[in-house]
Amino acid sequence: MEEWELLQRTGSTFGGELDRTTGYIHLMKVMRESPQASEGDGDTALGNGLVYEAVDDSNVFPHFYGPSRSFSPLPRDAVIKGEKLVRLIYSVYKTNLFKFFFPKKSRPDRPTMAIALHKGSKDDAEQSTKVQMKANIEEFCKPAEFQIPCFKSLDSVAKNDSATMKDYLLASLKVTGDEIKKSLAVVEKNPIDNKTDPYNHMAVEDCKELLQYAVEELQDSYSMVGDTELHSLGDRVSELLNWLGAVYSYQSMCLDSIDKPEYKQDLENGMRSATQLTHNAINIVAKISTVLQAFNISSTITTSSNNHRRLLGYPTWFPVAYRKLLAGGGRHRITPHAVVAKDGSGQYNTVASALAAYPKNHKGKYFVYVKAGIYDEHIIISKKQPNVFIYGDGAGKTIITGNKNFGLMKIPTQDTATFAVLGNGFVARGITFRNTAGPQGHQAVALRINGDMAAVFDCSIEGYQDTLYYQNHRQFYRNCVISGTIDFIFGRGSAVIQNSLIIARKPLDNQFNTITADGKEIASKPGGVVFQNCRIVPEMELFPVRFQLASYLGRPWKPYATTVFMESELGDFIRPEGWMIWQGASFEQTCHYYEFANRGPGAIINNRNKSFKNFRLLNPIEAAKYTVDRFINSNDWLRYTGAPYYLGLGGR
Repeated sequence: MEEWELLQRTGSTFGGELDRTTGYIHLMKVMRESPQASEGDGDTALGNGLVYEAVDDSNVFPHFYGPSRSFSPLPRDAVIKGEKLVRLIYSVYKTNLFKFFFPKKSRPDRPTMAIALHKGSKDDAEQSTKVQMKANIEEFCKPAEFQIPCFKSLDSVAKNDSATMKDYLLASLKVTGDEIKKSLAVVEKNPIDNKTDPYNHMAVEDCKELLQYAVEELQDSYSMVGDTELHSLGDRVSELLNWLGAVYSYQSMCLDSIDKPEYKQDLENGMRSATQLTHNAINIVAKISTVLQAFNISSTITTSSNNHRRLLGYPTWFPVAYRKLLAGGGRHRITPHAVVAKDGSGQYNTVASALAAYPKNHKGKYFVYVKAGIYDEHIIISKKQPNVFIYGDGAGKTIITGNKNFGLMKIPTQDTATFAVLGNGFVARGITFRNTAGPQGHQAVALRINGDMAAVFDCSIEGYQDTLYYQNHRQFYRNCVISGTIDFIFGRGSAVIQNSLIIARKPLDNQFNTITADGKEIASKPGGVVFQNCRIVPEMELFPVRFQLASYLGRPWKPYATTVFMESELGDFIRPEGWMIWQGASFEQTCHYYEFANRGPGAIINNRNKSFKNFRLLNPIEAAKYTVDRFINSNDWLRYTGAPYYLGLGGR
């Protein structure tokens, strides 16, 4: 501890001590006002300079008095805690201002600061507080895309001088949730008759469902912030962005699914505030470290380590029988909760009936064993059915199939899925998911996953257009076969596909092949699809005409589409341009298409499409950002699914 003495030129003093461990100065309640330092005499005492108004033993209000006796609180420092005061003392010590007060002959050996002890009025203190509060709100909203809605969302805390940055974030999220509920009310007030317009009727029903998901996941975000200490918010950035990104996507999916112009316009108007506030929340959380620093809160954002260790085993806590099941043997050593068999040898004849038996409030994994056979069903695993583990006798043996499609049936894309997953923690192994609509059916999804932390391995996903829909959240695919034509791997979530076979099929003569169509809408939102150590090949029927029918790595569905092919083999049927422009949009200016360490004739990039402004080859440091551990935060969840995977680059 070192004692400091702050000297006023007229003789008034108050003392304090500096704790070198914490860096705080502890101001002592010793104040002797000098009659010469009366209220308003700051400029008389100091000339032009800083005046510190001591309000109590912990806060100091700095003011500046000019030669015209004008008063203005200093920006960003209207309330200064001890540690800042120490820095200011030292900075003034090194300036001419210090020399002015202490001529060389009388200058003390240690830093002291000449101040005028200003006996401030209550109005001055209130003004200083208002300035600081306004500055705090401006700092909080600085990353926001839509400034005015951001300021308005903080009305409930704007006049609370004790509000913290966490209070601001909670207030913002609450208002966002309220606006989404209003959007839901707008949708519910405008029903569309199923008989006269079945497509838009179904789209509106989907919209209601999606907005309800948005409300629920916004509430999850609110609860997480509320349960997290202020200085630890940086540790929850990945989770918060994962949820908030989905909240935004639900709203945009709602609008995308409706094609009736007048109804769509009404919805856009009714949802504008909610989408803007969600966009703001994503930007603010993405910059949370900067925002915390502006509030003088130290925080370290933790990310998954860039570990190059190969992890092909399973968590040690898994039962031996479970590990054998995942490894491909010992199927009958674990007792599944439900067994499905077409021949009647199981508890259930259909997959749907086995899932309907999911116990209410079930804890842990719910195992469903589906014996070999073809199951013509349309399955939806609801949000109230988390942790479903469904496994079969192998891809090509256990087959779940359907044929719903947009082209022939006029069904919204998400409703065409043969197998849809809304619950978190889904795992699938040894199953074929198939949509048989064919290329003439246009959008026809085989597998749609919206739930978070999903893992699919040793599976086949078969279709034509829009085969695999990684709709939202974090997903992992390993040792899979995925086939299709147009945009056959698409979505708004974050997906890594590792060690898999990607097969381009023969489209109609007037069509083309695009392997991917990513739908990332906001730059700071998580999302994208990564292929690592995959093989990109044509099917046998396409092979003879592979140079006549164009095939591309992908096209950007939304402005910030993000797609990465790395350490993969690209066949010669991939056009030299590599990437295709989305007609009618200019997303090639903003999307992010990357390649790294690929091989094969399709990997030559000399003639890649120059229209894609952000396309480039990544270096190893850049590529590491798109590995399993970094891109989908695998350390937080993937090991608990039982799926084999490797971290980092260079694995097989």
